[in-house]
Amino acid sequence: MKTLLKILGVIILLLVVYAVIAMLAFSKNYHFEKSVVINAPKEKVWQHVGSLKQYNIWDPFSKADKDIVITYSGDGDKVGDSYHWKGNDKVGEGEQSITEIVPGEKMVTKLHFIKPFEGYAVAKFILTPQGNGTKVTWSIDNELNTMMKIMKPMMNMNMNKMFGQGLEDLKKLAEK
Repeated sequence: MKTLLKILGVIILLLVVYAVIAMLAFSKNYHFEKSVVINAPKEKVWQHVGSLKQYNIWDPFSKADKDIVITYSGDGDKVGDSYHWKGNDKVGEGEQSITEIVPGEKMVTKLHFIKPFEGYAVAKFILTPQGNGTKVTWSIDNELNTMMKIMKPMMNMNMNKMFGQGLEDLKKLAEK
């Protein structure tokens, strides 16, 4: 029993030390990006990336709730166009709007997370020719509060999984 309590005490101490180090050492600025090369011309890939409505077909975050409610404002492919989503606890609630668009090359959006926590982020989709295909780079930037800094390693694992899934689904769509 004493050994178990010692092990438990060491684990708790390590968690506290990790939390303090994370709060002090991890930057509040968060950046994550992932890329994939798609065997299709840029114009074909852009059809699936350059519109919020098309994005939501392969977006892995929307797929986390089969009953998600998405309401669009605009056609989804111009600066100022946006959509609002409301879903289960995994998906939450928020808004995404286009802030910059260079047809065939880049779309930048602003994300406003409402639930389960308030926050803002900027997402970018950049298309560049790569051989006979197109390299798509998807990135997100936001500012982490203290608690989110502690969770940064878990966030990286989740983002890697979700971005990877989304880019694979995009690849399948664009290569048809």
